[in-house]
Amino acid sequence: MLVFSHPDCARHVTPPGHPERVDRLAAVEQGLAGLAVERRGAPLVDEAEVLRCHPASYLARVKAAVPKDGWAQLDGDTFLSPGSYDAAMRAVGGICAAVDAVVMGEAKTAFVAGRPPGHHAERDIAMGFCLFGTVAIGAKRALDHHGLSRVAIVDFDVHHGNGTQDLLWDEGRCLFVSSHQMPLYPGTGRPDETGAHGQIMNLPLRGGGTGHDMRQVYERVVFPALEAWQPELLLISAGFDAHADDPLAGLEWQAEDYAWLTRHLCEFAGGRVVSTLEGGYDLDALAASVAAHVGVLEERGR
Repeated sequence: MLVFSHPDCARHVTPPGHPERVDRLAAVEQGLAGLAVERRGAPLVDEAEVLRCHPASYLARVKAAVPKDGWAQLDGDTFLSPGSYDAAMRAVGGICAAVDAVVMGEAKTAFVAGRPPGHHAERDIAMGFCLFGTVAIGAKRALDHHGLSRVAIVDFDVHHGNGTQDLLWDEGRCLFVSSHQMPLYPGTGRPDETGAHGQIMNLPLRGGGTGHDMRQVYERVVFPALEAWQPELLLISAGFDAHADDPLAGLEWQAEDYAWLTRHLCEFAGGRVVSTLEGGYDLDALAASVAAHVGVLEERGR
């Protein structure tokens, strides 16, 4: 399998005490240690890829807000440092390159170890630590550049992927499934939010829920939906903040739950799976969860 990353992603520096911090990348690398993966650099993506989902006015606004030093604040918890724009463009470049490689048969599975995350970024709003809708852009590249007709995204981050939902609301070729704790930030993700074509599935989970509870929901609802959709490519918004040790939420998953879920998700789309990092803010839990998740991707990608 392939892992895409780039040192520029460490140049997105958040203020002291911010949970989405550079140290997360070291935890991810700890989780990847010892796995038999092929490493590739995440390219600096062409702006045209971002424009698949975001208007040019928004892209220009983010670029203009990048500070020469210190931080600029885009919303209550989303910051820019001098290296943030390049970091975000590397994260988007990573998923586009991963989609290319998997669709073209160079690999069956891929993981993008980039930051900032992306699934909260709406069409023209940066929020929730996110600048650009990374996974949505990857889906649009698969559909519009490679000509696929059915793509699926599964977002198991503990927070609802409101940005992905917003960006793909009218995209009838992409099934978007989000499981997330509710009530919790950002407050979206009700079951009645189903998209313009009924292609969005939101699965709220109650605080305190365990991996056992998650497994029941996925077996009862998600896996049958994926089987019916028959995707040609599966994308994963891999947030690891549903782990019991994560400080930002209240679910009780363990690393082995991510392994179980990944193993089952790899049964779809002919095993063609591209995963991209979203949340996960306890460093030890993040390392263990990445090891579990990517370990299965590596095994299935052989």
